[in-house]
Amino acid sequence: MEIIIKERDNKGFALATEGDTRAGTMTYSIAGSDHIIIDHTEVDPAFKGKSVGKQLLYKIVEMAREKNIKITPLCPFAAAMFKKLEDIQDVLR
Repeated sequence: MEIIIKERDNKGFALATEGDTRAGTMTYSIAGSDHIIIDHTEVDPAFKGKSVGKQLLYKIVEMAREKNIKITPLCPFAAAMFKKLEDIQDVLR
């Protein structure tokens, strides 16, 4: 599975693909130079149960660490993952 991050204007997303198939996306808003807000996660039904959402979140967390920014998870999935996974809470705002 390949995951890329793209940003344009004040929005960004992580896109997971397997071959030519889109497996899932996680979108966020850029809220300043040191803060993003994750607002939506969507996984294709064919990829449910394959940790695609978690992989998307880890990719965004990796980017946040590299850029020294914090994350506010408004998306219910991302918020639940931040509560559950202690290893990513360092980027939580």
